[in-house]
Amino acid sequence: MRVVMFTHAADPADALPAMSFLDAAVACLPPLPSNYSAVDDADAILIDTRADLTRARALCQLLSGPMECGPILLVVDDGGAAAVQDDWGASDFVMAGASPAELGARLRMLRRAAPVSSAPREDRLEVGDLVIDVTAYTARIHGEILDLTYKEFELLKFMAINQGRVLTREILLDEVWGQDYIGGARTVDVHVRRLRAKLGTEYDQLIGTVRNVGYRLDAPGSM
Repeated sequence: MRVVMFTHAADPADALPAMSFLDAAVACLPPLPSNYSAVDDADAILIDTRADLTRARALCQLLSGPMECGPILLVVDDGGAAAVQDDWGASDFVMAGASPAELGARLRMLRRAAPVSSAPREDRLEVGDLVIDVTAYTARIHGEILDLTYKEFELLKFMAINQGRVLTREILLDEVWGQDYIGGARTVDVHVRRLRAKLGTEYDQLIGTVRNVGYRLDAPGSM
């Protein structure tokens, strides 16, 4: 999980001590326009509101509006919690003194609740050594084309578009098979098993199982 935190503190733990215990890659950046592009591939964005609520609100609205970034978690103190409104565009907030367990839980819920996308931003999707050509309907590993059925390709493509996100079986059924499909979640499990077999033993771990939830496609070492 990659987290970007906008704060004037030199260390994210200075703003939110629980960050010291977070098992994630955290980029701690001052809230300057030159740093805003860092949110492009972030799984979650934290904004430290304690020093200046007005500027924090403007940054939150910019990131959640025109920049369409990922979910935003505000770090607030007692006064800030009372000031936060829906029009800020934040997904949630956490008190500066929150425990590591609470912070971890809030970040997990943010990631699970983040909207999925069905349209790729580019014609080429890459997940580690896996390269998917959306227009040519091909998936390759080290240049070798995988022999995929149409549904297997669509499933792999959708998971790649939402790389790193946990996708429930219900979401996968709706997006790949369509909401009118009358089959059950077992269909997803069968196709995932076939995909793993075609990826081979060296790459089958690209598709991870999240127990009792669903699946996640991710490059090795990114979690």
